[in-house]
Amino acid sequence: MDVDSEPMMEETILVGEDLMMGPPSPLIPQEIASHVLEGVDLCDGILRNLFLCLQINDIEPFCQDEIVLYRQCAEKRDKELRKRLQDSEYKLGLSMPFDEANERVVQLESEVTSLERRMILASGVEGMEGFRQRWSLHGRLTDTKKRLESLKQGMEKTKKAEPVTGGSTKKWWFW
Repeated sequence: MDVDSEPMMEETILVGEDLMMGPPSPLIPQEIASHVLEGVDLCDGILRNLFLCLQINDIEPFCQDEIVLYRQCAEKRDKELRKRLQDSEYKLGLSMPFDEANERVVQLESEVTSLERRMILASGVEGMEGFRQRWSLHGRLTDTKKRLESLKQGMEKTKKAEPVTGGSTKKWWFW
C-alpha cells in the first residue's frame, strides 16, 4: 500500500488555550471538599509532567502527548467532581434540618446572584482577559445553579416523605 495514496490528515498542534475547552474545573466548597475529593484522581502527576515538559522544551509543540493526557484526565476528573458535588448537595437537602437547608439555599442563591453580576461586568472586558473571566464565571455559575437545583430536589423529597402535621404537636396514645 502506498503511503502517499492515503488522504492527508491535518495535524493539529495543541497549545495551553486548548485546555480551556469546555467548562473550567469546578470549585469545591470547603465544607464538603474531603467527601467530594475522596478517591478522585486529581491529575497532579500528569500536570507535573506537562509542566516539566514545558520547562525542558520551552514550547507546546514538543509536549503534545502530555497536553492530550492532561486534557483527558481533567475532563474525566471534572465530570466526576460535578457529579459528586450535585450528589452531595442532594444528600444535604435530604439530611439537613429544614431551617439549615433553607439557609444553604439562600447562600447558594446569593452566590448565583453575585456571579451573574460579575458576569455582566466581565462582558465589558475585552480581549483574552475578558474571555478568561467570562469562561471562568460561566462555569462557576452553571455549577452553582446545578448544586442549588440538587439541594432543592433533596429538600423536596424530604418534604414529600414527612407526614403533614396538624396544629397540635402533642402526641396522643390510644390503647
